[in-house]
Amino acid sequence: MTEVTLDDRGRLTVPKELRERFGDRYHLVRVHDGIKLVPIAESPLSALREEFDDVDVGARDLRGGAREDALDEAGR
Repeated sequence: MTEVTLDDRGRLTVPKELRERFGDRYHLVRVHDGIKLVPIAESPLSALREEFDDVDVGARDLRGGAREDALDEAGR
């Protein structure tokens, strides 16, 4: 774990080794016991493709399944 402090203007400096690994842009997320920095991918589309690379179902099939589920819940 790396300890950092805010400067007098409220800025936080992310150590170089972390910036090199995770990049320069982050979302600041509030969690129940503090905050979390979540890296923002330089290319969000590429990040999504990598994240869902192993998914075999296409968007059309997912939409159709969701529609069927909604109709079933509504009592057709």
